[in-house]
Amino acid sequence: MGKRIISRRRGAGTGAYRSPSHRHHGAVYLPAPTVVGAATVLTIGPAPGRTAPVAELAAPDGSRLTILAPAGIATGDAVALGEGRVDRGSILPLSSVPDGTLISNIEVKPFDGGRLVRAAGTSALVVAHAGGEVTVQLPSGAFKQFLATCRAQVGAVAGGGRLERPIIKAGKKVHATRSLARPAFKVRGVAMNPVNHPFGGGAHQHVGRPSTVSSGTWPGAKVGRFSRSQRKKKRRTRSAKAVS
Repeated sequence: MGKRIISRRRGAGTGAYRSPSHRHHGAVYLPAPTVVGAATVLTIGPAPGRTAPVAELAAPDGSRLTILAPAGIATGDAVALGEGRVDRGSILPLSSVPDGTLISNIEVKPFDGGRLVRAAGTSALVVAHAGGEVTVQLPSGAFKQFLATCRAQVGAVAGGGRLERPIIKAGKKVHATRSLARPAFKVRGVAMNPVNHPFGGGAHQHVGRPSTVSSGTWPGAKVGRFSRSQRKKKRRTRSAKAVS
């Protein structure tokens, strides 16, 4: 009996493809802009569903805050919120961060809580200040301009060496990917039987036919590279008009 391919079996995230949300710490964003002062790091621990560890802070007003733990921080350290010295873990506006500083958890819009550079071990580089904008080099190498009022954490995100630790047993990888809502292993389509995948079967492992499919292909056969002929037609018509 054939099985549905993974991309169709996943659906809206059911069964093995749903992350156990009861294990998660919840949303982890930068604190509100009204929280200003020096906070103290209480605990640092792993966060299921995330690659980076999470740090719990004691805010100056007595409340508890949860942020992504920066690399090199330890329990008992002081973290500047909104204003203060430029040190690892400090949450400051980009206007207060000098050029050449490594930052992470960057806000795309002022006070949105941080959207970019949040994975373990990642960091961005402050390149230049020009008027009300700050140029930052992202981990991909691309340069992006942000408003100077956007905030970020100083330093790289902790947990950069997580991939250096080998996974000895297959079961360890199953449990590691469980909270990420991702299957631990992915079998190639050409390694399957014809009844299990459109690319399966044959004398040796090869697709045997064009692997591009149109956007209107029925779900069971929608595997491989998606080729949208509409875009190609638009490009051809535009190029033809330009030549004429």
